[in-house]
Amino acid sequence: MTRVFLDFHNPLSKRDLIILGASTLIAGSIYLLTSYFFFGVGFPLDESWVHLTFARNLAQHGEWSFRPGIPSAGSTSPLWSALLAIGFLFNLTPYVWTYFLGLSIMWALSVISEVTARRLVKTYITVIPWVGLFIIVEWHFLWAAMSGMETLLHALIATVILSALMLNSRRYLTLGFLTGLSIWVRPDGLTLLGPLVLAVLFTEKDSQSRMRGVLQVGLGFGALFLFYLLFNLLIGGAPMPNTFYARQAEYAALQRPLVGRLGELFLKLLVGPSFLLLPGIVMWMVRSIRERSWGSVLALIWSIGYMGLYVFRLPLDQHERYIIPALPIFFLIGFLAIISFTSGKTFGRYQWFMSMLWKASLGIVTLLFIVLGARAYAEEVALTEQEMVTVAKWSALNLPPEAVLAAHDTGALGYFDQHPLIDLAGLASPDVIPFIRDEAQLAAYLDGKNVAYLIVYPDLYEKLPLGREVVYVTGGTIATKEGYPRMTIYRWK
Repeated sequence: MTRVFLDFHNPLSKRDLIILGASTLIAGSIYLLTSYFFFGVGFPLDESWVHLTFARNLAQHGEWSFRPGIPSAGSTSPLWSALLAIGFLFNLTPYVWTYFLGLSIMWALSVISEVTARRLVKTYITVIPWVGLFIIVEWHFLWAAMSGMETLLHALIATVILSALMLNSRRYLTLGFLTGLSIWVRPDGLTLLGPLVLAVLFTEKDSQSRMRGVLQVGLGFGALFLFYLLFNLLIGGAPMPNTFYARQAEYAALQRPLVGRLGELFLKLLVGPSFLLLPGIVMWMVRSIRERSWGSVLALIWSIGYMGLYVFRLPLDQHERYIIPALPIFFLIGFLAIISFTSGKTFGRYQWFMSMLWKASLGIVTLLFIVLGARAYAEEVALTEQEMVTVAKWSALNLPPEAVLAAHDTGALGYFDQHPLIDLAGLASPDVIPFIRDEAQLAAYLDGKNVAYLIVYPDLYEKLPLGREVVYVTGGTIATKEGYPRMTIYRWK
């Protein structure tokens, strides 16, 4: 992958690759064992089961659907669901294959980051691949690798493209193709076109070369993007997946002031080792501008812009998972500055001491958050299992087979329960998107669909659960301990 995508000789030895591979397995095992002994194996998000449901139907029925026989464009990540489907062909799902994919992607991300650092900073000569190891143990990435979500795959593709720009690669056709591929992972991969096209314009010396470079980017990108649009149009009747429209429609009514969201993002970025990398990020940006290293400048601008885009359009979610794809390149740039600082003379004879202090602080904080991250991961797995999965399994066994269910969190319900299902989040039921937060219209819609049971958290809607008979409430210990509401099944009519 390194040689093909980044267009340079791979400076890593087999020993480096083995160290990174073994570290990946150890880090993943820490998370899994912590989860197993805390409650059990699972996923920290209900959405993970959405991808697995699409994957199972693709493998077993050869169709793209959330419910067999009903085509749906409710998957944000067709490529990720297709990769998960391979596991069903070999009876390795839902867990073994999913974890294997996540850890394999994290290993590849660590390799790309390590190779990029060694190529950009010639003084980075080491027997230990420190940059790659940081990527593996950084808690955002480790959480994403074990989440069952497409997040880290999107991060890998983005990092490959932006690292190539930082290394002045001119494989524009390949990079355009990868940008098109990224959209099959998440629609926001479209944003990678910006730095790629600008890199062509800034790097090439004459108009003819610029035009040829932009054309190559367009051809590579269009080869996959046009098929993506056609795929969604044929299945869902719109150029983007249902999630693209549903998330924006739902969250538009829940947004808080932008200044507050920006402040929240900044504070959350300080949780973990990232605050120790911020000075380095500023240093590398200044250096890149002075040296006109436009690839590095564009990569950092994309990273910051990507995070800003999500803060502007969506609320910050679990561990800022929507902005995780921008973090590898963000952290990599900070690491480049640390490596360069080691060989500098800013502090004279105290340079060695300051370098060691910076590195040691970063190492200690990173290792500390492995423990904290594993604990948080285990609690979130337990919460998902106790609330969403428990409700899905209970309804599958206890509710009448013909009963129509309406629910907001439908991942586990889609996987474990085969009742007819109305998705209040709009992912599998796009009909509700125009009035997704209008509870009066939602109620009328559910009446028209002959819904028998409503499955939601009691605080998610103000009016829908009012006056409804409670049929079942989970006994989740995590929700009770943290003061969260528990998933409830109401009799609708």
